[in-house]
Amino acid sequence: MTTVPRLSLGLPVYNGEEYLAESLDALLGQTYEDFELIISDNASTDGTDEICRRYAEKDSRIRYVRQPKNIGATPNHNFVFDVSRTELFKWVSHDDLYARDLLKRCVEALDERPDIILAHCDQAIIDGDGRIVQPLEYTLNTASRHAPDRFRSILFEPGGDDFYGVIRADVLRRVKPLDSYHHADRTYSAELALHGPFHQVPELLYFRRDHPGRAERANPTIRGRCANLDPRRANRLRNPTVRLLGEYVYGFADLIRRAPISAADKRECFGHLGAWLTNRARSGHGERVEDRAPTASDVATVNEIVAGREGRLA
Repeated sequence: MTTVPRLSLGLPVYNGEEYLAESLDALLGQTYEDFELIISDNASTDGTDEICRRYAEKDSRIRYVRQPKNIGATPNHNFVFDVSRTELFKWVSHDDLYARDLLKRCVEALDERPDIILAHCDQAIIDGDGRIVQPLEYTLNTASRHAPDRFRSILFEPGGDDFYGVIRADVLRRVKPLDSYHHADRTYSAELALHGPFHQVPELLYFRRDHPGRAERANPTIRGRCANLDPRRANRLRNPTVRLLGEYVYGFADLIRRAPISAADKRECFGHLGAWLTNRARSGHGERVEDRAPTASDVATVNEIVAGREGRLA
């Protein structure tokens, strides 16, 4: 491994003791080894600190930082990127699982395709026990060479976890840092998409865990979710719900204005944004796929995927 690795994995965590060790084992057991793992513990009050220190003692690739106070999920996400030093970067979660070839396949894709800025892979939702409960189909047109098409797809199509892809760090340094308003991760991915195409590796390698303690489940209201992202958002006077929603819409308009695309492409993007706003009242629009109940087709497909899952995660 080189002195400065090619890839940084950023793992922001708060009270993640239940699944943290399992996720760390999956990350440290990757077939691609040229990475550093930056863990930022957001002043956890459970056994997270002990777990992180134990793993850091065993693996020199881990850089462990404990925040003196809870700064919120968004600043913690931004922190792990800000202290990274590598060519490539990927955010990782303390409760998800990763097949052994995930990093390898994504880095290979970026090496083979200099035009793409982000590589991710197929995924499925797993439960608290690690069992697959719902495979997810990636339907977004983020591979298009036409920037407005990529932007429109992120606006209108549900699903996609591109935020957790392997991303070229120089592109991340050119976009606005992650914010803490409603669905700020979606505007972040949309801005990335205006900088270049994404690539979806057609292999089931990422397993996103759904459990009662997941941030979206533990904070079901818009205010609760935003306050989890940044404690300052809990102030109702300074951050009324209408502002949290308004910043979301403005975020899309602002990223179009800043994007490194032609004036014609910007006009096309603004046209897509206008159409999206007029259709916001449509039932289920923007709903995350994993928040929907599995269909009969989903259940029928699960058995086929589960049969090969053990080998993928071993």
